[in-house]
Amino acid sequence: MAVPKNKVSKARRDKRRSAVWKLDAPAMSKCTNCGALKAPHKVCKACGFYKGVEVLKLNAD
Repeated sequence: MAVPKNKVSKARRDKRRSAVWKLDAPAMSKCTNCGALKAPHKVCKACGFYKGVEVLKLNAD
């Protein structure tokens, strides 16, 4: 079984563990048609437009 040769200090151990939980916030951009926030390079879920072209027909409830 593997056994550490030297003690790993608390600072070194915690430095290694610190970046694991950090997540980046998802990138969001404004829809050019309706102004709602959407993921870049994706169809807008609010209006169904992508790059000024209607891709999805959404029901107007």
